[in-house]
Amino acid sequence: MRFDKLREIREENNLLQKDIANILGVSLGTYAMNEEGHDTITLKNLIKFCDYFNLSVDYVFNFTDHKNYKNAKKSYNHEILSLRLKEIRKKNKYTQVKIGKILNIDHSVWCRYEQGKTLIPTSFIYTFCDRFHVSCDYLLGRIDEFKSI
Repeated sequence: MRFDKLREIREENNLLQKDIANILGVSLGTYAMNEEGHDTITLKNLIKFCDYFNLSVDYVFNFTDHKNYKNAKKSYNHEILSLRLKEIRKKNKYTQVKIGKILNIDHSVWCRYEQGKTLIPTSFIYTFCDRFHVSCDYLLGRIDEFKSI
């Protein structure tokens, strides 16, 4: 999965890949693979990236042209994420099995995301947000108001 905004934002700020790698606490190779789309950036590192540049995850995902949201929180709330994943799934009348099929995972894995036992991978939360037209920042608890994308 490729997020072209990573490179764009880095270059707008006159930073090198090694600078971002240091900010995120990862190797240059890891960050380069993330930026070039050979490996997906972890959700925790994506949030670090967004927090460092005061950007919304939705902006980095290209879900919005707005760089940030008013009154947005830094980081994320794991408990809110779990509850909102379940809330959106149920609101759309999807079962965990159906979500599992969309993401090509076993429904028991999805269940762990909804229970907060495992942090959802970046590619899965991107697909979920895109499928249900919901803000990633809302799911993560970074903003309180529901936003449709």
